[in-house]
Amino acid sequence: MRYRIREIAAQAGLSAATVDRVLHERGGVRESTVLEVRRAIDDLDRQRSQLAVGGRTFLIDLVVQAPPRFSAAVRAALEAALPDLRPAVVRARFHLLTSPAVPELLRVLADLRGSHGVILKAPNVPGVVAAVNRLDRQGVPVVTLVTDLPGSRRVAYVGVDNRAAGATAAYLIAQWLGSAPGEVLVVRGHGSYRGEDERDAGFRAELRCHDRRAVEVVDEEDRPSAVHAATRAALAAHPGLVAVYSMYAGAGGTTAVVNAFRDERRSYQAFIAHDLDADNTPLLRQRRISAVLHHDLRQDLRAACRAVLRARKELPGTPWTTPSATQVITPHNAPPVEF
Repeated sequence: MRYRIREIAAQAGLSAATVDRVLHERGGVRESTVLEVRRAIDDLDRQRSQLAVGGRTFLIDLVVQAPPRFSAAVRAALEAALPDLRPAVVRARFHLLTSPAVPELLRVLADLRGSHGVILKAPNVPGVVAAVNRLDRQGVPVVTLVTDLPGSRRVAYVGVDNRAAGATAAYLIAQWLGSAPGEVLVVRGHGSYRGEDERDAGFRAELRCHDRRAVEVVDEEDRPSAVHAATRAALAAHPGLVAVYSMYAGAGGTTAVVNAFRDERRSYQAFIAHDLDADNTPLLRQRRISAVLHHDLRQDLRAACRAVLRARKELPGTPWTTPSATQVITPHNAPPVEF
């Protein structure tokens, strides 16, 4: 066997007896538990370089409620950041939730056995704040990622300054439009994510300085087809729409908006999106969008892990909020490959 039973049990958040029963096929175990053990072994395989390092091991739980593509990007960034944390030995467990249901998220946060810290992307709702406070009282530090929970006892926030990012998008659009008249379409996800709320507030505040009006489309269903239909409806109702700000990471959302303009035989003079992903990168290189606001997720995850270790007194200093630099990416400095 490649790993000791207690290592697998810690990775899976299960008891050693349960893991032993699964590995020796003794029966009496739910299929979902068998899958958890298999996923734990896969995670250990992916983090094998960390296992080879001696010393005390810290288990950090990554809990992300987001569309699958963004969750996968965060997972890859964390796995890439783990070796950079040496000599600390950090292993990660992954709880990537695609459902927007808050009860499922709360169940995960209530059942983190043996966790030394949590990196969390979650909506800013009372139940989540209470769960974070409970973890803190239990000695499990929580670092929020991308979207913050400022009313909670989280030890730090890591991610972009969302208000500044939104204001940057409005500023760029205003410069591109100049004195030409027109409204701006704002596309966002559903739910109470403080990061998007702050982007929206920063965007609208800057837009008002340029005497422009925003029209909102919300991706209520996490489906590109729904975004496409809602955008076409907004275009039909607002003939003055001439620019777009897409502030969220819904899979296929940017392409859906671009295609809606095409299908309505309409054009835009500026289009700002967030993150260099598999949707936005090719559109940027093809000059179908104007610019992408991007930040380094790997740097964010490295900072989040260090904040956890500082909270546990394993690194000197205290954890602090670490705003990431927002990069403005154009077709001229876009990466040569798709993310």
